Amino acid sequence: MTDSVEPYTPKQEKIGSWIINKVGRWQTTVYELTGGRLWNTFLGGPVAILTTVGRKTGAVRKVPLLFLRHGDNIVMTASKGGMSKLPIWYHNVVAANTVDIQVGTDKKTYRMREANIEEEATLWPLLEAMYPDYKEYRARTEGVRTIPVLIFEPV
Repeated sequence: MTDSVEPYTPKQEKIGSWIINKVGRWQTTVYELTGGRLWNTFLGGPVAILTTVGRKTGAVRKVPLLFLRHGDNIVMTASKGGMSKLPIWYHNVVAANTVDIQVGTDKKTYRMREANIEEEATLWPLLEAMYPDYKEYRARTEGVRTIPVLIFEPV
């Protein structure tokens, strides 16, 4: 990574969103069929399947996301690879009372809350240690948007 990272162009974001969507669907299918034995990582970071209900459609939505275990909680970010807009799943999670998260064969129900400033200060170094590209994602979104850190607490 260079010292200066620019935001993505609209064309890069359109292509990137398409790739994330297609690969995410494949990864979710393989992950679920194998109980998380295959496609359980992304560039070295651990992956879980987040299941939400669409806030507008009511349809079940599943997305593979990097995660960090922090005690009994699961921590995720709404980074969308450092793109300028929040991922759609983020809005579904905010609107939901609860979500399901599958790690391997283990599926549990969680309630989400956003990390406060002190929690973010503690969690970002742990997230970047787990998945170093988060540092680049934050640099790309600087001055554009904040990447929320989400804490999922078991219900």
